[in-house]
Amino acid sequence: MLNLNMMLKSRASLPDYLTHLQAGGRVSFTRGEALEAVRLSDAAFLKSAARLRRKHMLLSPRHGFYVVVPPQFLSWEAPPPSWYIDDLMRHEGRPYYVGLLKAAELHGATHHAVMEFQVVTDRQLPKIRAGRSYIVFYFRKEMEPVLSAVERRKTDTGSMAVSSVELTCLDLIRYVHGAGGFDAVATVLVDLGEKIDGEKLALIAPHFERATVQRLGYLLDHLGHAAAAEALHRQLFEQSSVPWVKLDPARRKDKIVSTQGEPAEKNARWRVVVQHLPEIDE
Repeated sequence: MLNLNMMLKSRASLPDYLTHLQAGGRVSFTRGEALEAVRLSDAAFLKSAARLRRKHMLLSPRHGFYVVVPPQFLSWEAPPPSWYIDDLMRHEGRPYYVGLLKAAELHGATHHAVMEFQVVTDRQLPKIRAGRSYIVFYFRKEMEPVLSAVERRKTDTGSMAVSSVELTCLDLIRYVHGAGGFDAVATVLVDLGEKIDGEKLALIAPHFERATVQRLGYLLDHLGHAAAAEALHRQLFEQSSVPWVKLDPARRKDKIVSTQGEPAEKNARWRVVVQHLPEIDE
């Protein structure tokens, strides 16, 4: 690294620095790293970075953090977020994992095109426009209890943290608005259900709201994933009495009901009131 820094300082060019970063398999850097490696004043660096950003050769998703846009991604104006999400969250100083629909896709769910790169972290962060796509953050106050259910996945530039199948399924229920609603979640569970380890699911379930566990259990039973559902049921009903919940609390009582105004199902096993049976996309 010392030799690289000496060579770059003799050139005093930000584009040269970007070229050397990519040659070493990196696409992201901080302003501090660049100033240390290239003999430029802060003002000159900012001017050069602004020029590269106008040409869509450089992206700055957060203050002081930059992402190189390789030639093959110039039309997208950004490389895939998976190439730099680990460095970005390290720059932010926050624990994180890639979750929800993006994690489901990585685990083999194929029914839905993922329009957002979804990340769970312990701070409420604004979404980032990254070229043609968005990085969207979902807030979880306590990250530590679920980190044992987070995996490392290799990327083209290193690795990133991704929720396990079990954590992904619980998150899809908890953040159902980010997953497109319960019909969309049920469709994803068709793809993921056979991959769920029931015992692992039961281990992390206590770190979620009871209603989230009830709703996931009902859907797993409804879709025929009995083994995973049974492990979840044992964990849930070891507790005291479980109150009734609606499968979809966002639905107004007068929105989708039968002609008699009754719910489609009242599931006593999970104590879930189902206003509308889930519709699965084929």
